[in-house]
Amino acid sequence: MDLRVFTEPQQGATYDTLLRVAQTAEELGYDAFFRSDHYLHMGNVDGLPGPTDAWITLAGIARETSRIRLGTLMTAGTFRLPGVLAIQVAQVDQMSGGRVELGLGSGWYEEEHKAYGIPFPKEKFGRLEEQLAIVTGLWETPVGERFSYDGSYYQLQDSPALPKPAQRRVPVLIGGHGAKRTPALAAKYATEFNIPFASVEDSERQFGRVRAAAEERGRKGDDLVYSNALVVCVGKNDAEVKRRAEAIGREVEELKANGLAGSPAEVVEKLGRYAAVGSRRVYLQLLDLDDLAHLELIASEVMPQLG
Repeated sequence: MDLRVFTEPQQGATYDTLLRVAQTAEELGYDAFFRSDHYLHMGNVDGLPGPTDAWITLAGIARETSRIRLGTLMTAGTFRLPGVLAIQVAQVDQMSGGRVELGLGSGWYEEEHKAYGIPFPKEKFGRLEEQLAIVTGLWETPVGERFSYDGSYYQLQDSPALPKPAQRRVPVLIGGHGAKRTPALAAKYATEFNIPFASVEDSERQFGRVRAAAEERGRKGDDLVYSNALVVCVGKNDAEVKRRAEAIGREVEELKANGLAGSPAEVVEKLGRYAAVGSRRVYLQLLDLDDLAHLELIASEVMPQLG
């Protein structure tokens, strides 16, 4: 099972902090560094010093790392026009030497749209489907040919479909809890399906829906990678677990019920339960970005037991 670091910078983080986490994660052997794509904090925090843009951040980190993969959970489809997004992601992929992955979602947090004057359309899912068609279509168009698209929300005419990413195919992540439209969209466009903050039982149910949708489209269910995103809080002893829980404003028992919390042995056991229902990758939601010892503990005491 792959372990990836997943950060929430809108809660309060500078670029330098994110770079330090990404470089530490690379040194410790984590598979990837991912970040959310939000412009406004959530909950009882001030979000200082303010938001950082996801793709600008990843561009910088791309030039300061060499191995670790980089991506978003999830880029908000409401933030960027699909043609512009295709250019941005392709450029960061070139800057990284082919290490980028695009998680793309419809966008959901209305307050951040109001705060920064970003339109928040009522019909977001249909827009997301067209965005996926355009972004992947632009990348897949052979050099020298043109790409056009006539949709309900977006129209492109005779695009040169440049630049191209460094990778032949940038991995596309789609995720969520929706029972019908989300699995169908993943079956059509995704290389990975991610379910955020879900129980083992709910994960198994949703993975099954995506597998069935993939097979209906003529794909094998195992063509996709199945993954989870879960908050993490690991400690060498109960006192350390409690300290880390308090630092992020959470209760230990709640974290154990809804995330990956406790001793390394407890976390390994729970990861095993997710693996048993098909999860091959877990994004560890790291909420205290100054606690690099937390990353070191997971790398030394959890990662080696995952095979």
